[in-house]
Amino acid sequence: QLQLVDSGGGLVQPGGSLRLSCTASKLNLDSLSIGWFRQAPGKEREVVACISMADGSTSYQDSVKGRATISRDNASNTVYLEVWNLKSEDTGIYSCAASGWALVTTSTPEHEYDYWGQGTQVTISS
Repeated sequence: QLQLVDSGGGLVQPGGSLRLSCTASKLNLDSLSIGWFRQAPGKEREVVACISMADGSTSYQDSVKGRATISRDNASNTVYLEVWNLKSEDTGIYSCAASGWALVTTSTPEHEYDYWGQGTQVTISS
């Protein structure tokens, strides 16, 4: 069974940056579309960014547009989410997820993602 492992979370000061990593065993991530999701305290999980398998196109939630990049490194079978100029509202549990759909956007429903990482905690605080 495909297993995703996400990592890179931690405590970061406001205005700082972080890079989250998503890797997988038993399957090449470049054959899947990947999304990064965030669940903030007391809120529902929401997509932050995603990258499509078909053409590498990317899509971002409005709250992170202009300060986040999702990218692939096929050599290491890893998908990254980099976020800078971090704000307290970026706090949450971040999870990567994989979908068999060739094209995904931030409007793609969660149920279209079949495999999930365990989540990594990101806390933005001074």
